[in-house]
Amino acid sequence: VQLQASGGGLVQPGGSLRLSCAASGFSLEHFAIGWFRQAPGKEREGVACINSNDGTTYYVDTVKDRFSISRDNAKNMVYLQMNSLKFEDTAVYFCATARPWAASTAQATGKILPHEYQSWGQGTQVTVSS
Repeated sequence: VQLQASGGGLVQPGGSLRLSCAASGFSLEHFAIGWFRQAPGKEREGVACINSNDGTTYYVDTVKDRFSISRDNAKNMVYLQMNSLKFEDTAVYFCATARPWAASTAQATGKILPHEYQSWGQGTQVTVSS
């Protein structure tokens, strides 16, 4: 059971990237998926999540209206489209699984909590720099 995030890179402020989260050895369709990031010296921060099959999503305020999470269960993939990138978006980005309704829980609580997520894979570096 493993997740792999990919698609990171170096981008200028205002640019865009699309991250992908792929699963090997299991199907993502039964899980909510969260995207997290961790900058040097900072705690891991949840930025977006999506329920398993009803399309419910949640974003933290710092990325709302700039990032978009989506999933293609047929391809066993989850994506994070990141637009209007800022210097402060620089971090290693990770994806992880959670119970199917985790995004609904995040909407209700206003938080994406790392301890509710499992199957963390290797992250992908996103660097926003001019």
